[in-house]
Amino acid sequence: MSKLAMKAQIEAPAEAVWGTVRDFGAPNKFIAAVEGCTLEGSGVGAVRTLLFGGEKVVERLEALDDAARSLTYSIVSAPLPMEGYVSTMKVRALGKGRCELEWSCVFTPKGAPEAEVKKIIEGVYTAGFAGLKKLHGG
Repeated sequence: MSKLAMKAQIEAPAEAVWGTVRDFGAPNKFIAAVEGCTLEGSGVGAVRTLLFGGEKVVERLEALDDAARSLTYSIVSAPLPMEGYVSTMKVRALGKGRCELEWSCVFTPKGAPEAEVKKIIEGVYTAGFAGLKKLHGG
């Protein structure tokens, strides 16, 4: 099993960033590559179907903790060279008007080298960080 973790500081209050991140049905608000999202259900167990470059990625919300500002989701199906992908996003306050988002995952490469799979994931995370900074002005 492989692991990846990335962090970014955002010049915005943790609660504001968390409000965006916790909206499981709207990742397109901060990840520009997400062309669309449909959500089935609500809360833990909800399933979202994302459209990326014409391809569908299906993810399930595994855990949501507002007190800890933490969200965990898994990929149910995707045309990606990996399996067993589980990711956690945590927003931590860094003082007035600043926070840090840690986005981490575990996965097993399938049909591609680990470095190639990590590059794909890093691209999504980097785009997400940039989108959150743009959305929240920091």
